Amino acid sequence: MSKEKQGIKKVVLAYSGGLDTSVIVRWLIEKYGCEVICFTANMGIELKEKELRSKALKSGASKLIMKDLRDEFISDFIMPALKANALYEGRYPMATSLGRPLIAKWLVQVAHAEGADAVCHGCTGKGNDQVRVEVAVRALDPSLKIIAPLREWEMKTRDEEIEYAKKHGIPVKATKDNPYSIDVNLWGSSTECGILEDPWAEPPVDSYLELSTTDKAPDKAEYITISFEKGVPVRLNGKAMKPITMIEKLKALGCRHGIGKIDMVENRVVGIKSRETYEAPAAIILITAHKELETLTLDKDTMRVKESLMPRFADLVYNGLWFSPLRRALEAFFEETQK
Repeated sequence: MSKEKQGIKKVVLAYSGGLDTSVIVRWLIEKYGCEVICFTANMGIELKEKELRSKALKSGASKLIMKDLRDEFISDFIMPALKANALYEGRYPMATSLGRPLIAKWLVQVAHAEGADAVCHGCTGKGNDQVRVEVAVRALDPSLKIIAPLREWEMKTRDEEIEYAKKHGIPVKATKDNPYSIDVNLWGSSTECGILEDPWAEPPVDSYLELSTTDKAPDKAEYITISFEKGVPVRLNGKAMKPITMIEKLKALGCRHGIGKIDMVENRVVGIKSRETYEAPAAIILITAHKELETLTLDKDTMRVKESLMPRFADLVYNGLWFSPLRRALEAFFEETQK
């Protein structure tokens, strides 16, 4: 065992309960001989805490810590992005990009509280999330070690992970039939892999999570009014409501009408192009409404500068630089425009 591995006695793992992170628990114990604490963030999808805790413990973890981060996600991450009308490459509202720095923040906090030497994630070596999580952790605590098993371990395929899970009695529901990689939170969902890797192929119906396909959307229009105060949506059709309630209602509305489906080939942080499909009905409705409102309230010069800075803000968020001085400075400018 290397000196670096010898110094790691306790690790906090960003845990979803899926195939990768379930296998990672056992792998960490085998390779590092360390205690593993699982951390799960509730950011807007239904989580069965009892089931997740049981699965984590059966996989070998000493405990599972779960935090409801929905309100913090909205106030500290989604709202600044909405005020900026942030869309990566002019299209993607960055649901996953916005969620990763919050998860990283809490990984660091849990590591401090539990006296851990390292944090661990299940991001692959070809994606954006490894950069987002690791850069954020480094910004918040450079002394913490970071373990990325999918860049280290001997398993090269999903099938090998499934076999590893069977061998060690790790409870997973993964099968070899579902090819998609999916991430979901309050602000939207992303889907990749499988046939979606062919840019000539239309996304099949089974790649849609909740959105109605165009042919199933109602023919009759539905009208709504959204009221903002300093860039924050506060009323829907005249009724006051919290942002989380509004996002949930607009998600249901958008799904029903097929609004918020994004199909794009984007430029990843690591330099490759990736075909992704997104479902972000609430995000698209709110950003569209907010932009239209700004055409009525912002003077020409402020609007032009704001529009020129949005892509820079979106790039910083997408590239994992949420905790950078420039990102904070841009947020301060956008906040000023919302008065």
